[in-house]
Amino acid sequence: MYHIVSIWHKNRKQIVNFALMRNNSTMKRIAPSELILNSDGSIFHLHLTPEQLANNIILVGDPGRVESVSKFFDTIEFEKSSREFHSSTGVYKGKRITALSTGIGADNIDIVMNELDALVNIDFESRRVKSELTELNILRIGTSGSIQPQIELGSFVLSHISAGFDALLNWYGNRDEVSNSHMERAFIEHMGWNEILPKPYFVEAAPSLIEKLEDFTIKGLTVSAAGFYAPQGRVLRLPLVMEEMLERLESFRYDNYKITNFEMEGAAIAGLAKLMGHRAATICLIIANRYAKESVTDYQPYIDSLILNCLERL
Repeated sequence: MYHIVSIWHKNRKQIVNFALMRNNSTMKRIAPSELILNSDGSIFHLHLTPEQLANNIILVGDPGRVESVSKFFDTIEFEKSSREFHSSTGVYKGKRITALSTGIGADNIDIVMNELDALVNIDFESRRVKSELTELNILRIGTSGSIQPQIELGSFVLSHISAGFDALLNWYGNRDEVSNSHMERAFIEHMGWNEILPKPYFVEAAPSLIEKLEDFTIKGLTVSAAGFYAPQGRVLRLPLVMEEMLERLESFRYDNYKITNFEMEGAAIAGLAKLMGHRAATICLIIANRYAKESVTDYQPYIDSLILNCLERL
């Protein structure tokens, strides 16, 4: 059965819940079919071993963007590449950091977050959860489209709250413990949410990361969509289930929050991080404004500026 262990963290006044699998008082051994390791002892998809992972992690979607982060490192320990998962661990101004690409979408986030957690919180030799658990700082840096007219191209939006339309968190126990149920209900009512769509969830970013990043960012309530086209209100040849989705999203208001932008991974990261006891946040560069129907494609200088701002604050 699952037991919830609450840990009081110094200087944060924050309770983090860890779901630990126990068999009586003995930790259950995790079967090889559930925790798959490669022949070199690395975790299955990421091909990382525990000592290769830093506790400060920057996630990016595009494997090519890992180099955009690591080029600022003072030293690089190693680089790994497996499928869409490219990683580089190095040191920036005395702090060890891992840059890791996730690919696109919440299904990949399910892999990345579980394997990151396993690298620090499961003993690969005994295949048991460690008695002392490690918290990771996980920051996603991405690109995004705004749905509010006043958010200009080139802006940096920090997702204080992420709204998941992807359904990933709904597969996990204790999902309701990390989702803002009041905002969830207000949103469903406002949208006239179609019952065939996955139930959305609303998860807050880690307060400690918000505090580090809020001085140069716009406060965001960000939608993590399940896809790029219809799930974000784009129409090519196929019609939408909710034809007025963008207009309804733009007009939603709750506790001084309004929906600011779209992306595809942040809510899954925030939700799984909270369930696992890690700190996570998402910050995105706005490269399109859906309201004004404008976009920018030559945005590398903005990305470099965003990355440097984040590295300085981590």
